[in-house]
Amino acid sequence: MLDLKALNRAIETIAQEKGIDAGAIFGAIEAALAAAYRKEYRKKGELIKCKLNPKTGDMKFSQVKLVVDGNSVRVKEELAEGEVEKERVEFEEELLPVYNPDRHIWLKEAKEIKSGVKVDDELEFALEDESDFGRIASQAAKQVILQKIREIERDSVKKEYIGKEGEIVSGTVQRVERGSVYVDLGRASGIMFYTESIPGEHYRIGERLRFYLLAVQDETRVPGLILSRSHPKFISKLFEMEVPEIHDELVEIKAVAREAGSRTKIAAGSKAEGVDPIGSLVGQRGTRVMAVTNELGNEKIDIIGWSEAPDKFIAASLSPAKVVSVEILPRREARVMVPEDQLGLAIGKGGQNVRLAAKLTGWKIDVRSDSRPDVVQFDPQKLSVEGQAGEAEKVKEEKPSEE
Repeated sequence: MLDLKALNRAIETIAQEKGIDAGAIFGAIEAALAAAYRKEYRKKGELIKCKLNPKTGDMKFSQVKLVVDGNSVRVKEELAEGEVEKERVEFEEELLPVYNPDRHIWLKEAKEIKSGVKVDDELEFALEDESDFGRIASQAAKQVILQKIREIERDSVKKEYIGKEGEIVSGTVQRVERGSVYVDLGRASGIMFYTESIPGEHYRIGERLRFYLLAVQDETRVPGLILSRSHPKFISKLFEMEVPEIHDELVEIKAVAREAGSRTKIAAGSKAEGVDPIGSLVGQRGTRVMAVTNELGNEKIDIIGWSEAPDKFIAASLSPAKVVSVEILPRREARVMVPEDQLGLAIGKGGQNVRLAAKLTGWKIDVRSDSRPDVVQFDPQKLSVEGQAGEAEKVKEEKPSEE
């Protein structure tokens, strides 16, 4: 008989520390006792069940057998033609499990024991009560308890986070290994791979940061919470937290184009008359946009007004450059004319401004000077990224860039 007081204290402690249901832990202990019983007194392949009385501490053990017939299992002798069967390709129809008298009972025999029983029902056969387990069986029980608790904890974490993909989570940096950042999220741990971090951002152990929950993976022993700080939607979610108008569905972020750690362009539109989308995101004296840039390590953010008219949207996307005209061409291409002194600003350092504008709008943008309309300054269809950078440097003016 078990010491119920000590057992209940242990269960309560584990439940509080792990944040899991005490009843599930009790079930794990029953599974561990069944494993110990099988290890000490029964055959390896048998299915043993333990019922622990929470009031008295008494343990009742039983062997479980599955009711089967000729359509649900096959007899081992059928494998005599063996060599051909082994050569079957994997994608052929799966073979039925082999009948095992330690795990299965034929339907005819089962009906003699219990009337009304059906295939796939389980029958329990009482076993002798035992409570004296050897060292090896006790170790097996301990391993089962630890494994079961890990499974319970994993399922609990999965249930908590499975519906939160695409949300912001807050955590503390635990360690950094080979560029990957391991984060303590409270009841769970997450990982941010090198490709999901902000270039140039350094992470200190114990530092508390916000992350974008990219995915929840449960293929591993512990659910993998994949985090990101470079994802474009991370910006959108940060603004949702800072801007009440977005939460109230008065303002909507229509598109985001981002080069993490450097610059981001956001297109915002109003869903209610009289609400300024740009002003809502910027906030009084820039407090809202400043709160977001501080979280991102002072990444530059351009906020523009969204428009259904492609020419207006494209013109706005090249902000802070002033646009003279936009000519809409076939195949989602646009030719944009800007003043000569705005050419460098429109293209941006390394072609960044026009590149982000193209990502934001989904249009190929050809920026030209209105005084030299026939001269191709920046052709995204012909130039590589390196070529774009070189071309942009050629057209930079002495005027300081506002980007």
